Amino acid sequence: MNQAALLHRHDQLPSTLDTLHQLAESGAVAGTAVVAVEQTAGRGSRGRIWHSPRGGLWLAWLCRPTSAVAGEVLSLRVGMAIASVLDQLGDLPAVELKWPNDVLIGGKKVAGILCEARWQGGAPGWIAVGIGLNVQNPIPDEVRSTATRLGDFCSDVTADSLLTVLLPALEQIKTLPPELTPAELACFAGRDFLKGRALRQPVAGVARGIDGAGSLRVEVADGIVAEVRAGHVVLEESVR
Repeated sequence: MNQAALLHRHDQLPSTLDTLHQLAESGAVAGTAVVAVEQTAGRGSRGRIWHSPRGGLWLAWLCRPTSAVAGEVLSLRVGMAIASVLDQLGDLPAVELKWPNDVLIGGKKVAGILCEARWQGGAPGWIAVGIGLNVQNPIPDEVRSTATRLGDFCSDVTADSLLTVLLPALEQIKTLPPELTPAELACFAGRDFLKGRALRQPVAGVARGIDGAGSLRVEVADGIVAEVRAGHVVLEESVR
């Protein structure tokens, strides 16, 4: 089945993630995607609202991982896929990745990734991957200091033009082994926004990259490294 047949386009939806979960429950195959020009109830991590007006890319993509480990590294792999697509635009500041689910340009968030799993027994039956990518959409005043959009750097880029390139990049994830490969770890290390930074959360210490299972490595004392599988990152310098 070609990608066009797996893509469900909508002008407006409450949430592309909710629509994709419904399709998955009805037996949709891995690689099925839902895109909306506008979301009225988009969501981000930790229950936050994700503003999704016209002009951005609001996408949900279906993965059916073969193991729990593959699910745990999924947001990192999707982040790397997005970064590889943005590299093709040129004329952008450095594209960086912030564990576990943010893509940054010039230190500001341009894309967020939200993975929602539905379990069947001890393994995920499917994972709906929500992708919110700021393209030409307006940025709300309340997040303007920490968020950015591609249109500020590339005036001619559109959500549709990015979707055409991003979907094939996401398809490559389906061929990868459960754990991150050495090539993927090297790729992430070259874009790692947190590496060497002092953290207050999820544990206090200095970020030292990630491991093959997608855990954040934090040096909590000389020579002692904690491996954190999930959590919210707060930089030491951001705490007042």
